[in-house]
Amino acid sequence: MARIRIPSTIVIIFVTVQTGFLLFMYARYSSFMPQSEEKPSQVHILILSSWRSGSSFVGQLFSQHPSVFYLMEPAWHVWVTMYQSSAKVLHMAVRDLVRSVFLCDMSVFDAYMPWKRNLSDLFQWAASRALCSAPACDSFQRTDITSELACKTLCGRYPFSKVEEACKTYSHVVIKEVRFFDLKVLYPLLTDPSLNLKIIHLVRDPRAVVKSREQSVKALARDNGIVLSTNGTKVEDSKYKVMQEVCRSHIQIYETATLKPPNFLKDRYLMVRFEDLVRDPLSEISEMYKFADLSLTPRLKSWIYNITHGQGPGKKKEAFKITSRDAVSVSQAWRNVLSFQKVKKIQEVCKGAINILGYQLVDSEKEQRDLTLDLVLPRRQNQFSWSSFNPKH
Repeated sequence: MARIRIPSTIVIIFVTVQTGFLLFMYARYSSFMPQSEEKPSQVHILILSSWRSGSSFVGQLFSQHPSVFYLMEPAWHVWVTMYQSSAKVLHMAVRDLVRSVFLCDMSVFDAYMPWKRNLSDLFQWAASRALCSAPACDSFQRTDITSELACKTLCGRYPFSKVEEACKTYSHVVIKEVRFFDLKVLYPLLTDPSLNLKIIHLVRDPRAVVKSREQSVKALARDNGIVLSTNGTKVEDSKYKVMQEVCRSHIQIYETATLKPPNFLKDRYLMVRFEDLVRDPLSEISEMYKFADLSLTPRLKSWIYNITHGQGPGKKKEAFKITSRDAVSVSQAWRNVLSFQKVKKIQEVCKGAINILGYQLVDSEKEQRDLTLDLVLPRRQNQFSWSSFNPKH
């Protein structure tokens, strides 16, 4: 039987062509692979703010969305359990809890509430529409707009295990937190390949924040002590030491995200001013939803209009509730309520934040009371944008 001898050069060429073809096919296949294999299937949003800055309102804008699993300040459990520590010391524990919640691993709460039995054991659980509708609770549909009162009445006795079960069925997990004071603490989460994390940084005029805080002095006293490292002693913050720390943290977060930020922050940080939000709700909310890869539904549009066009600024007993109010009136209420002496003191301790975040200082009581004088400055044309950011420079 005759043997056919093939020159080695032809063999080499054949193998080379075959290898090239296989690499080409692999490259084509990889380009068509589902996104879920390249990054986590869920989107994770952290609403980063401080007390009395309108964060509960913003949280509800996400909570009521049918694609969102939302929790309001789950790190409250960390601070309550370890109230004798300082905010800085607790940063790591808070970060670990937030990461676990983003991954729908609710076993993290075992360390802070080992007795947990029902949904109602979780702090502000009824503020989450996801915990008031299936599969957490059978009383409401995902597309329903829920209220805390109705949810508490109908859903509180469902087992705590429903929190994790529900979380895993949503495309977006959103957490609102007021217990981070340094953006760099979140770097491990932003670089964690198991997370798809984006940060919405909500700020508010410090003078309006103080006016709102004065409605909730006792409720904030323990947290104030943790911020000021008083070993568990409650503080009423009459000298605005806590506000000074809050303002400092907003400066730190904003500057870290905008002045030579690490490249992994690209497209992952959005700063929102509460005043802009209440003046043009649909535009600002549409921008936040776009950032979060969500779409605004007709039902949500109607609900947003109703809760931002109520009567008056709201009552003291409603300080921690989301009710229908005149949102613009709420944002300006401090100008008629606070004395000019208080305003001067707040401006002294928060001058840097007021300037950097785009608010106007007042030099007299006349300026303070003159509501025709707009103290919310237009967004600067040279304000940071990622399109102009070059990590090489």
